[in-house]
Amino acid sequence: MNPPTPSDSKATKFPVSVKGVLINDHRILLLKNERDEWELPGGKLELHEEPTDCLAREILEETGISVRITRPLRSYVYWVADVVPVLIVPFICECENFDSLRISNEHKEIATFDLSELDTIRLPMGYRTTISDAIANT
Repeated sequence: MNPPTPSDSKATKFPVSVKGVLINDHRILLLKNERDEWELPGGKLELHEEPTDCLAREILEETGISVRITRPLRSYVYWVADVVPVLIVPFICECENFDSLRISNEHKEIATFDLSELDTIRLPMGYRTTISDAIANT
């Protein structure tokens, strides 16, 4: 049986964003987006792309660092501006250090934060929960 074509499918577009949790020496890597929110690095999954390949590519593009993806975390739906649903698929990642960070044109800022500082920044609750899950799983 052939897979359904877009014309006979009832599904609507539902973006998937693959995100990475990178923690070194009690510091986490975050990027500031166009909504002035801090977020985990990563990006949209392309058709026929493996989630881990997407994540490694996106993190390299956004930060200039190479990562090793170790394990998935719990996925969830995030509503961008309470309008667009996006499936967030997070993974725990490892990198040697944050010494060679660079920012891409996709974000306003790049920074590392001590884990104790997360309550002082504008970080969506889904990312907070994901970071807590990552800490509990390491």
